[in-house]
Amino acid sequence: MPVKQKITNCLWFDGNAEEAIAFYTAIFADSKVLKLTRYGKAGPGPEGSVMTGLFQLAGQEFIALNGGPMFKFTEAMSLTVNCETQEEVDHFWSRLTADGGGEGPCGWLKDRFGVSWQIVPVALVEMLSDGDAERAQRVMQAMLQMKKIDIAGLRRAYDRA
Repeated sequence: MPVKQKITNCLWFDGNAEEAIAFYTAIFADSKVLKLTRYGKAGPGPEGSVMTGLFQLAGQEFIALNGGPMFKFTEAMSLTVNCETQEEVDHFWSRLTADGGGEGPCGWLKDRFGVSWQIVPVALVEMLSDGDAERAQRVMQAMLQMKKIDIAGLRRAYDRA
């Protein structure tokens, strides 16, 4: 059987991979659990607990591993969600910051598991890559003042003469 995806992100959790998978698959459309592998008598995790989970978010495959407390998530690795509308930005922002997540600057957030996300409107990328450097700089300055990205605010900065 051919491999659908050449590279798959593996997210390391400390005993709560199954909870994280359920959390993420409830947020994103076209998401599902594909396979759960459980620890046996040989361990090293508790027998019957999830060792790995293969799951899809928006059709993209991920692996969750219950590896233990040795490693923590940092902002050095983040997942980017490209959003077409403000409603999408609002949806992902509110859901991913719920129940202990936290807001960061410039569209960055951490969910309750410590995973860093960038919630990015496609419009932001388009405005920042505009050939008019002055317009792009105004958008950058506006974005630097935001936590959750506000597309209307970016548009006002972009259109300001």
